[in-house]
Amino acid sequence: MQVYKNRSFFLALAIAVSLGVVAASESPLIRFTSQARQASQAENIRVDRNNGPDSTRFSHSTLISGFDEPMQMAILPNYDVVVVERKGAVRYFNNSTRELSTIAQFNVFSGIEDGLLGVAADPAYEKNHWIYFYYAVAGEKNISELARYELTGGKLQLASKKVLLIVPTQRSYCCHSAGHVTFGSEGLLYLSIGDNTNAEEIEGHNPIDERPGRELSDGQASTANSNDLRGKILRIRPEPDGTYSIPDGNLFPKDGSAGRPEIFAMGLRNPFRVSVDPKTQYVYWGDVGPDTQVKTEDGKLSYDEINQARKPGFFGYPYFLGNNVAFPDYDFATKQEGPGKDPLRPYNDSPNNTGIKMLPPAQPAFIWYGKGPSKKWPVLGSGGASAMAGPVYYSDLYPAAPYKLPEYYNGKLFIYDWIRKWIIAVEMDADGNYVSMERFLPQLRVVAPIDMQIASDGAIYLLAYGTNWFARNTDSGIIRVEYSEGNRKPLASIKVDKTIGAAPLNVLLSAAGSRDYDQGDILSYKWKIGNTSLSGKEIRHSFTKPGTYNVLLTVTDQTGAKGNAAVQVKVGNTPPAVNIETTGNKSFYWDNAALNYKIHISDREDVKVSNANIKASFTYLPFGKDLANAFAGGQESDPSFAGTAKLYASLDCKSCHSPEVKSIGPSLKDISARYKGQGNAAGVLGRKIIAGGSGNWGTYPMPPHANLTEKEAQDIAEYILSSGKQKTSLALSGEIPLKEHIGKGTEGAYILQATYTDNGANGIEPLTTRDHLVLRNPWIQMEDYHQGNVGVVIATRNTGFVSYIANITNGKFTSYKDIDLKGVKSIRFRVRAQSAGGSIEARQGSKTGILAGQLQIPAAQVSHSNEWIEVSLPLNGGIIKPGLHELFLIYKNDQVKGQLFHIDWMKFENE
Repeated sequence: MQVYKNRSFFLALAIAVSLGVVAASESPLIRFTSQARQASQAENIRVDRNNGPDSTRFSHSTLISGFDEPMQMAILPNYDVVVVERKGAVRYFNNSTRELSTIAQFNVFSGIEDGLLGVAADPAYEKNHWIYFYYAVAGEKNISELARYELTGGKLQLASKKVLLIVPTQRSYCCHSAGHVTFGSEGLLYLSIGDNTNAEEIEGHNPIDERPGRELSDGQASTANSNDLRGKILRIRPEPDGTYSIPDGNLFPKDGSAGRPEIFAMGLRNPFRVSVDPKTQYVYWGDVGPDTQVKTEDGKLSYDEINQARKPGFFGYPYFLGNNVAFPDYDFATKQEGPGKDPLRPYNDSPNNTGIKMLPPAQPAFIWYGKGPSKKWPVLGSGGASAMAGPVYYSDLYPAAPYKLPEYYNGKLFIYDWIRKWIIAVEMDADGNYVSMERFLPQLRVVAPIDMQIASDGAIYLLAYGTNWFARNTDSGIIRVEYSEGNRKPLASIKVDKTIGAAPLNVLLSAAGSRDYDQGDILSYKWKIGNTSLSGKEIRHSFTKPGTYNVLLTVTDQTGAKGNAAVQVKVGNTPPAVNIETTGNKSFYWDNAALNYKIHISDREDVKVSNANIKASFTYLPFGKDLANAFAGGQESDPSFAGTAKLYASLDCKSCHSPEVKSIGPSLKDISARYKGQGNAAGVLGRKIIAGGSGNWGTYPMPPHANLTEKEAQDIAEYILSSGKQKTSLALSGEIPLKEHIGKGTEGAYILQATYTDNGANGIEPLTTRDHLVLRNPWIQMEDYHQGNVGVVIATRNTGFVSYIANITNGKFTSYKDIDLKGVKSIRFRVRAQSAGGSIEARQGSKTGILAGQLQIPAAQVSHSNEWIEVSLPLNGGIIKPGLHELFLIYKNDQVKGQLFHIDWMKFENE
């Protein structure tokens, strides 16, 4: 009888649940939960004050994917979209053809956070075809430009360039470039610029380093300097001749006597996304906050902010944060803290300040939140953060828009977070005061939203940056979200049997996962692959030439409403073939046995298989039975960290750290190298993961992860440290004695894994294939079945928990996956008879498959006997199929109606 003296069974159960995979039909950019999929299909529109409108009335589609650091988008009147990539590419999405092209490549400086950062179409674009870009100019001059071009016929007229504004910057230190361009309803252009101040070496404080030679580390020289454009939101009026004028009502006089007249808001750190209320002209922006060690009542003074400017003003940084909480006046020379400044009379007395000294009164943030949970706004969550402000929505501005949002969102501000992946609707009163906030479509999980806009037809456009910083991400792209109060659009979904291979590549494409929430709608399916158009719910297509192909599916209902989905197929490189062979059993290990194996590797395009690209390993996991099965050929190269890798991936760590290459933070390999040889490195790093911190690697802080246990954090630290260890590859054939499990219980597993990465071919990137073999203990708990219709008893004893399967009546069954019966002579069961007993049939493959053996369980000697006995079911080796199959156990006795017996465990015996 199994006894659980600890939580391992329940942890394994939780891990098994958490290791589910996303269906192939789902876009990697967006995740919709089953709650939305199973929502009511009733025609009546349900509006709940707590939950908002019926989520099934929102449909989404991925218009295009695969950008290289998309920063901002401009939606044109015909719904074509211009996207700028940080390294300088201007990308053009044609809404009619659904094709993506590169229409320009700006020569930009893309170091630190600079590059091509912002784009916006002129409000009168249909007449003048003007489009504006903000970018860091390549070359020796440290400047950024705001420039205007003409865009006609999907082509950028480079000769039409007009430079409106030049912004001097510094490129010695990272960070904070911002660079968002947008227009208000009055035709004024708003440009956000980061403080461009050295955020490293701040010693846990704010950047106010006044020591000689440290001017670039003093935010008082930039964001708090009225004569500097950095750390500001500028407001100007573009003129037809390519110049600009200063509108009335900016922060400083037009003559420049008190500061730059372009300035609307100052005292900003990294105002990354700006939004202008089309009715009130209030300006909103998300300001990405610092990481300091200055303590406040709810943690540390390291807030991200959502700001609201009802009028021009000074918004506090680097002196104040959040609700005007003052930083201490830290002296970097003496290392002493003095009292902070007065927010009503902030005085910039830095020797690096060239502007006015007495600044306007500091304005507090509208909403603010730190790395830990927010007591004031708990819906904001915790962890890393990157606050951004989206549009304020008004229903009457979209009178005839087919996809306008419901009245429920009228007057609400949308905010979103790059790292936390939420979108939130903020309700305000008539004066713009905060009232409440709630998640907007919480089942919609966009991978790193970096821009959010509402098109003229009422649809929401989201730009997803993707998982990794400073990288081309396959999960980046443009998402369009539509709301419908009448007939709902179909939700298109593509399943494809293969997305990569050599030419010719024959692919099966299916739209069977598409759906329509309006009951009874009749759907039609059209496919577009290049210049080829096809129809049908399921099609086959042959790709005859190498290349990357966008496959577009359009699903249409009988009213003409359309839903779209897209997938990429890459032709030109065949995944390598990796196969592990053994003459022994592929499921179980036994004492004093050995595993013989051969690893076979081939690749169609590689002339010769490179030994340097082969990785083979053999590992014993003492408590790895469940993890090994969940690992089963997954993407984690080291099976001993399969569960930890899943936990790591569920956190925000991947946003800043990649395995091999520096991202916004150091690579895992570099972290491992730094800690090499240090005593208790996993413990030290684990504590840092929980507490967070900064200053060890540069400007960007590591947020705390207070919800992790010490064990979880240390496991993650071990996983990170393992990335720098030199791993010796196993020989491609051999025999391995199986001894490590002896004396270590029944929960362990051996894992033999082989991987090969090819060299890429025909413009398609290198591909990796892996094969694995998992050997587990032959003793299996009966309740660990894959399928079944019996009951499970979990009882409490003074020694812990015990469990067995019960409620076994005639015709019931249980099945167990991946069972190899090669070399197995019999299966031993621990049973307790009930009433008349019955039989157990062992069948391979299905409930009616090959009868591998049969056993009669004797009747109970006394009614409801408590006596457990062990009985053996012999197997017919002559008819058993070799290899891994699902094993079905069928329980029978058609002479009685009650329970037949209980079963505790079974053991596969080779003698």
